[in-house]
Amino acid sequence: MCLHKGPKLCTLAAVNQSKVNDEQFIDFLLATPLNATAMEAQRTQPISLFPIAHDAYTRLLHRLEPDSATLWEEVEAEVQQKSGVLILDDSVLDKPHAQKIILVHHMWSGKHHRVVKGIDLITLLWTDGDRHLPCDYRIYNRTNEE
Repeated sequence: MCLHKGPKLCTLAAVNQSKVNDEQFIDFLLATPLNATAMEAQRTQPISLFPIAHDAYTRLLHRLEPDSATLWEEVEAEVQQKSGVLILDDSVLDKPHAQKIILVHHMWSGKHHRVVKGIDLITLLWTDGDRHLPCDYRIYNRTNEE
């Protein structure tokens, strides 16, 4: 935006385009279900002159709103609805030092075999025994503590 009047030309600052998008990240998650970190995403990229750094994945995750519809669009063609099974998983994302995060509650953790502070993540996964495809997810938000 130019703040002066007259025929002068203005130079606009170039905005860097994102090097990674949500579909690329979902493809990575589908291919790497065990170690889904930004560092692993960077490590598994094909060799190129301008490789995607792990920071690009981190920035993408901060920029995106959680959207399970995008996830479903990506896996829908692969899910065989008349075969396989659906698995509903209830996981606790540990947040032991959280003080004022709205989604953090006390809940039982099968991993720790005790009550912990964390975020309750519910995941729907389809499998035929060989492939495991996440279909949907929700972060459980308790409105009443009781």
